[in-house]
Amino acid sequence: MPVPPAHDVHKRSLLRDDVYASLRDAIVDGTLAPGERLRDAELGSWLGVSRTPIREALLRLERAGLVVARPGHSTTVAEFDPASTLSAQQVSAAMHELAARLAVPLLPDGALHTLADANRRFAAALAANDVEAAMAADDAFHGVFVAACGNPLVAEVLEQTTPVLRRVERLRFASLQARGSVAQHERIIELAGRADAEGTALAVRDNWLSLRFTAAGPDTRRSTA
Repeated sequence: MPVPPAHDVHKRSLLRDDVYASLRDAIVDGTLAPGERLRDAELGSWLGVSRTPIREALLRLERAGLVVARPGHSTTVAEFDPASTLSAQQVSAAMHELAARLAVPLLPDGALHTLADANRRFAAALAANDVEAAMAADDAFHGVFVAACGNPLVAEVLEQTTPVLRRVERLRFASLQARGSVAQHERIIELAGRADAEGTALAVRDNWLSLRFTAAGPDTRRSTA
C-alpha cells in the first residue's frame, strides 16, 4: 500500500507524551494540588498546546489514578488514596520482581557498572536532599532490569502503576527513610553479580515493598528495611 499522507505522526506522539509528563509531574510535586479542578483551556494555555493532547493526557492520568473525571461535571486532581496506592505498590513490586528475574540471565556487559553508578548518584542526591535527582537515579537503577527483561508488557504495566506512587516516593526521598534503599540497591547489585536471578528478584521486590505510607500519606520515619 502507498505511504499514508499524514505528516508529523512522531512529533504528535512526542507532544502527547510531553504533555502527559508535564501534568503528571505537576500533580506529583504539588503544583496541581489534590482536589484542584483541571480545565482544558487553562492547562492548554499553560503548556501552550491545544485541547486535544490535554484531554488525551487527562485520560491517561485518570487510568493511572492521579485525576478523577466526572463526565459533564469536572475533572480534578485525585486525593491521596491509601487503598489505590497500596494496590499500585503491590503490582509495581511484582512487575519489578519479574523484570529482575527475567533480566539477570540476560544482563548486557556493563549493566552492573550502570547499576552501581545509578546507586552512587542516588546516594549523592539523597545526601544533597535533591529529590528530583534521587527519583531520576532510582528510575535509572530499576530501569536496567526493565530494559533487559525482554518482556515489553512489564514496562506497559509499570506506566499505569508507577505514577500514583510518585507522590509517596517524592516525600520518602526527602526523608531519612530513603537512606535504607541505598543498602538495598547494593544488595541487589551483589546478587545480580552472582547471577542469582531468584535472589535478585526477591531483593528488588522487598525494595519496592519497603515504601511505607499511612492513610494520611507516606510514613517518613526512619526505616530499618
